[in-house]
Amino acid sequence: MRKMERGASIIIHKWVRLKPWDRLLIVTSKEYEQEAKALRRQASTVTRSVSVLLVENKGMHVGMFFDDNEEIFDPYTTIIAATEYSLVTTKAAKRAIRRHKKFLSLPLSTNDGRSMLRYDFLMMDTKKSRMLSKVIMKYLKNSSRIRITTPAGTDLTVEKRGREPGFFNGVLKDSKDYSSASIEVYVPIEETCTNGIMVVDGSLGYIGRAEDPVRVRFEAGRIVEIEDNPTGNRLKAYMDQYQDPRICIAGELGIGLNSLSKCEGNCYIEDESAYGTFHIGLGRNIALGGIQNAKGHFDLVAHSPSIYTDNRQIMQEGKIIVPEPDFIY
Repeated sequence: MRKMERGASIIIHKWVRLKPWDRLLIVTSKEYEQEAKALRRQASTVTRSVSVLLVENKGMHVGMFFDDNEEIFDPYTTIIAATEYSLVTTKAAKRAIRRHKKFLSLPLSTNDGRSMLRYDFLMMDTKKSRMLSKVIMKYLKNSSRIRITTPAGTDLTVEKRGREPGFFNGVLKDSKDYSSASIEVYVPIEETCTNGIMVVDGSLGYIGRAEDPVRVRFEAGRIVEIEDNPTGNRLKAYMDQYQDPRICIAGELGIGLNSLSKCEGNCYIEDESAYGTFHIGLGRNIALGGIQNAKGHFDLVAHSPSIYTDNRQIMQEGKIIVPEPDFIY
């Protein structure tokens, strides 16, 4: 219980930076009422206006409700989306962000029975993560083509013409009024320009650890082949549940920056934020700056990327190598 309160305190006071005049809405489901109560207790020490919206837990399809009800966040100044799956790519979130409301995506999905609020990765120094992001964002910003390779066999290219990189570290101020618990740099990549092989040897997003590395082949922005092995079969079965061919489209490149995170398949948001990993986000990316809608969004995570922005290498097997600053791990 103590660790859950610690996590809730970090989120309310250090990330959301709640103010007395804020009108806070915590969106959650019955499965996560304990987390919502902890967040509410911390929030109530700051503002008297705290509401909780319990939604039916529809798993991967929970975002559809927030696509159909775009105005649901209008009465509030601050929203914490503490549901199982991320809501940041939904139409309601996009509307809230466009109206300059504070929005935190806090997907609580875990696979080990622990509450996400109990995880130690929440204690990452947000100032350090911001400095790390600045090191690589300027190279991403000025590039049009990005290539990623890994020792496991990844050789993937993505393109980002006209797309701006962004940064999440939980802190709303640092992310222009919206953020995610995932500490990462992200790019809403062009939806028709991802090509090559990604060897997924980290995490399959919400369904957990990639027990065996699986080769995923992209052509013209879309997954066209998934290796026939136990991990690949799990992935294919999961993607089929979306019943939406757009879930096969690559819409995001993410680079993890949290040195306290471990990519072990226990916690979705921890996996994708782990320093030394990269991920490809599939499906919806409209709130990230892309144009792709879909019934959901999830990430495939791989270890030890070497990343090239146009012809400039910025990471080597998971380590930032551009010449600044000196403290990087």
